[in-house]
Amino acid sequence: MPVAQIIRWPSFVLLAWLTLFLAFTTSYGHSQDIPDAPSAVQPPPPPPPAKANEPASPPAANPANPQQSPPSESNPSSGSTVPPGPPPPMNIKTVPPGSVSNRPGAQEELYKLSVNVNQVIVPVRVTDDSGRLVSGLLSRDFSVFEDGKKQAMNFFTSDPFALSAAVVIDLGMPDSAVQKVNKTLPALEGAFAPFDELAIYTYSTSVGQLSDFLAVGRQLDAALNQLKNTTGETDGVPVTGGPLGPQGPTINDIPVGSPTTPVIGPSKHSHVLNDAILRAAMDLGRRDKSRRKVIFVISDGRDYRSDASYSTVLQVLLSNGIMVYGVAVEGAAIPGYKTLEKLHIPGQGYSNILPRYANATGGEILAEYSRSAIEDVYERLIGDARNQYTLGYVARANPSDTRREIEVRVDRPGCKSSDLRPCVNVYAKQGYYPLPASR
Repeated sequence: MPVAQIIRWPSFVLLAWLTLFLAFTTSYGHSQDIPDAPSAVQPPPPPPPAKANEPASPPAANPANPQQSPPSESNPSSGSTVPPGPPPPMNIKTVPPGSVSNRPGAQEELYKLSVNVNQVIVPVRVTDDSGRLVSGLLSRDFSVFEDGKKQAMNFFTSDPFALSAAVVIDLGMPDSAVQKVNKTLPALEGAFAPFDELAIYTYSTSVGQLSDFLAVGRQLDAALNQLKNTTGETDGVPVTGGPLGPQGPTINDIPVGSPTTPVIGPSKHSHVLNDAILRAAMDLGRRDKSRRKVIFVISDGRDYRSDASYSTVLQVLLSNGIMVYGVAVEGAAIPGYKTLEKLHIPGQGYSNILPRYANATGGEILAEYSRSAIEDVYERLIGDARNQYTLGYVARANPSDTRREIEVRVDRPGCKSSDLRPCVNVYAKQGYYPLPASR
């Protein structure tokens, strides 16, 4: 074979291979425009329907081909469209700028009104000539006056109330009277209902508390059992002289170191009834307002050397709607003693201050001397405190420390006492102190 032919053959082969390579490259580039076959596992999701009267937004550029420009009117694309985004917020102004704060709830506060009102609740006890409760009265039978002006009632009920009672027991009486009262305490506990709550206080020269507010049960029994071992004042004539008297050593009945014989009178212990009622009233003021609040006192009614005055204690009672009930025992139960029960000697205290508290708060005091009579009185007084008419009205709420007088009347024109239509006696608190305005 000639040499020239051997040299030209490889060149021809190289040219043929080059032609085939260019043809393959061109066909591979066109194959990239062919879409992939659909998946046999899950069909492709349908394109979102186009909304009426909504301009189609231009799709973004193809990330697989960065050189491809986004479609336009002159360059439409057959690819999928991108759903439109949310419309821009509308700038609507209903009030001038700056007139409303941007903080949450500011617009609602524009319509809040603050009005101070004073709801006055008045328990009323109505009895006949014999002292028995009169039932069956209606709201139209009552009239309420505040400072002489008739009030429009917005509340009336004759339903009984659960009691929050503070029982105050006088240990400053003679020991015989204290022991008599201690034996009646089981009857006192039995007069209360299971849904009532009681706290036990004692006093003589100071005030003590045996139990906080408890329901009738074992805990209350344990507190009352503590009183069985308590004693009152020593009975008998006070010793003012002799070898057991309070004087010092004497020579020929003349005190040593003193040229004259001093006159020694019987000592008089403090009897802080006002302080005891104030302590009970402060604790009752924090109890539930849905209960009727009562202070139940067992005492001879004497008050001497209390730190709190009668007017101060009465203001606390009337401000918290507390009524004072009680049993007057020992000296206060002696027949004919009631003519002296309001006697007040300067420097000597009150001989019996309980009726003043009861009359001002709408409560009741009954005087009994014997043990059996005291036990009977417990049930009557607690029943009277529970079963009363309750009236309510709204009064002006001007902040003031001035007491407002209350008068409750029952309409019985031309009353003639009879079993069917008895003449009635009305007992209610004489006034109240308005609450301060809310802030």
